[in-house]
Amino acid sequence: MRQNPSFAMTDLAELRRVIAQNPWATLIATGDDGLVASHYPVLLDPDRDDLTVVGHVGKPDDAVLHLGERELLMIFQGPNGYISPSWYGDVRAVPTWNYTAVHLAGVPEIVDTQANLTILDDLVTHFERQLPQPRMMWQAPNTEEFVRALEMGTVGFRMTPTRVSAKRKLSQNKPDSIVESVIAELDGDGEYAHPALAAEMRRAHETRLAHRG
Repeated sequence: MRQNPSFAMTDLAELRRVIAQNPWATLIATGDDGLVASHYPVLLDPDRDDLTVVGHVGKPDDAVLHLGERELLMIFQGPNGYISPSWYGDVRAVPTWNYTAVHLAGVPEIVDTQANLTILDDLVTHFERQLPQPRMMWQAPNTEEFVRALEMGTVGFRMTPTRVSAKRKLSQNKPDSIVESVIAELDGDGEYAHPALAAEMRRAHETRLAHRG
């Protein structure tokens, strides 16, 4: 991802927040016949406070991604959306797209059976706990035999990235009045309204204002 100093994200806490809030990742590697991509939920390693992540893929995907053997690029995307130049007022401008993205690259470590079961359990718990009647991995009818059979079809991994690239392009290069206008449009009810993107912009804008003060 081409970097621009105006949009660079370097704060570890913010990088972790983006990953935690957007766990559906794109996994890209060089396969035997060229580039290949898979899509899986990936979580921050609960035992680490850096950018180490854990996840799993199905064995058919592992066969093309070659986890543990080749570098893997993992992409996390935050809220993103179209920004109309009409929102800037009577100024010369072009359309653009605002977004947040974090790229992690490294060679994953393949974990053993018990660690893979823990990762699978953590993934299920992470998403099921939001529900009023969660179905945890080891709860009936998910018997131990059933769960272990599922585990045999997956490959668990842990990856501490050796390269990190992150970008938050949220109109930081625009005057405050334009940023506020864009946020208002995104928070509205128009064709391109996007409250989540408005919230992300507001967060970045307030941080910038605080640093000025």
